[in-house]
Amino acid sequence: MGMTISQKILAAHAGKDFIEAGELLNCKLDVILGNDVTAPVAIAEFNKLGLKQVFEQDSIVLVPDHFTPNKDIKSAEQCKIMREFAKKYGISNYFEIGQMGIEHCLLPEKGLVGPGDLIIGADSHTCTYGALGAFATGVGSTDMAAAMATGEAWFKVPESIKFIYYGKTPKWVGGKDFILHAIGDIGVDGARYMSMEFTGEAISALSMDNRFSMANMAIEAGGKNGIIAPDETTLAYIKDRVRRPYKIYQSDNDAVYTRTIEYDVSAMEPVVAFPHLPENTRPVSEAVNVLIDQVVIGSCTNGRIEDLEAAASILKGHTIHPEIRVIILPGTQSIYLEALRRGYVETFVEAGAVVSTPTCGPCLGGHMGILAKGERALATTNRNFVGRMGHPESEVYLCNPAVAAASAIKGRITAPWEV
Repeated sequence: MGMTISQKILAAHAGKDFIEAGELLNCKLDVILGNDVTAPVAIAEFNKLGLKQVFEQDSIVLVPDHFTPNKDIKSAEQCKIMREFAKKYGISNYFEIGQMGIEHCLLPEKGLVGPGDLIIGADSHTCTYGALGAFATGVGSTDMAAAMATGEAWFKVPESIKFIYYGKTPKWVGGKDFILHAIGDIGVDGARYMSMEFTGEAISALSMDNRFSMANMAIEAGGKNGIIAPDETTLAYIKDRVRRPYKIYQSDNDAVYTRTIEYDVSAMEPVVAFPHLPENTRPVSEAVNVLIDQVVIGSCTNGRIEDLEAAASILKGHTIHPEIRVIILPGTQSIYLEALRRGYVETFVEAGAVVSTPTCGPCLGGHMGILAKGERALATTNRNFVGRMGHPESEVYLCNPAVAAASAIKGRITAPWEV
């Protein structure tokens, strides 16, 4: 009996030749991540241990991105805790304003994560790095503290679901739609504590930006991790990026899966998730004419250069509807610069949008785009829970960047081909 790619990575980091779903393992970690919401809690717990050093200075990554630039005194104090900890313990990978970005856009860009890695982060969307063929998952701040001290964490080996996507992908459809379609199919708990393995010809045709979007939202189906086996696209992306040795793993042909689910993408439309769960999905043709007040394009799900490219291609030469607020958040400083070079920022500003410095900001109801009572936002973010972006009586709809841009022009949810 063979193993899945997720099992192989966990086995290698536990020093075992073979493992099965359900086993409890203690594993050595490659990367430990924290942000300005979760890291200060982990740092407080770490300080209780009375240690004089962390287990490995280069393996810890601290990124203040949720409430930065600091929105108030409390958020400034959170970042100060991180800054002082990084200085005290010689943490090399601390990224402050001017160098930082949204953490799950920044780490792959900086080459801090790679194929075969075992990564934990005190943030649920750490599963993003599975797009590189890594096992990456979110943990609590206490687990992060223990990991900073020991370089290890324990895992229960998850069962796996294989998702096979086949067919030619239509225009305006991408990774965001693939994952929303799957979540709509199996539900927000359909992959609870399972590894979601994405494969098939349609996955092979996806760019890395689209793959990151897919892996990012595995947690929205309850997944322990989302993962895509590395291929030539992966290797091209990590070339000259990844700073240390990496290892390529593939699932065995006789690996055991709890379920195998197949999707033909050839007739797939862009997908919109209605309030108040990511599973409440509809094809965009069944979602049109919903009036909106705000559009957000960005986040760790869709804040990369191809996302901005899609939005700019639709907004160019158009004016945003006068009753719509549009906020665009590039994922990192490098993405921001590339958008400037390509003229996307000019397109956005001329259309009537505001372009923000990289931040999570409105995605979690943090700042720079909070919704009032009764308002509706259409966002390229990853969650649309009650009160996620502001008032508990506001609403959030999820979509891809092309749908968001088209809807910004019309003032209502609109298919990209209608602009």
